[in-house]
Amino acid sequence: MTARSVTIRNQTGLHIRPASLLVAAANRFQSAIRVTAGEREADGRSILSLMLMELAPGAEIVIHAEGGDEEQAADALAALVESGFSE
Repeated sequence: MTARSVTIRNQTGLHIRPASLLVAAANRFQSAIRVTAGEREADGRSILSLMLMELAPGAEIVIHAEGGDEEQAADALAALVESGFSE
C-alpha cells in the first residue's frame, strides 16, 4: 500500500466538482483508492462517499492506493489535490 498526505488547497473544499475530478482520476487506475481524514474514510471512486466527508479548505487528508499501479495512482491523485483542482 502507498499513501500520500496532502492538504485541500482550493477555497471551497471538496465540493461536487473537485470530488468528481478526484473520482475521474481514481478511475484511471486499477488500484483500490481510499481517502482518509482523521477517523473519516471514503472510497476514492465514490463521489457520494467523498462528499459525505465534508472536507473544508485546509483539511489534511491521506490518499491510500493499493494495487499494481499504486505509486502512480497515489502520486497523480496527490498532485491533483495539491493543484487545488485547478480552481
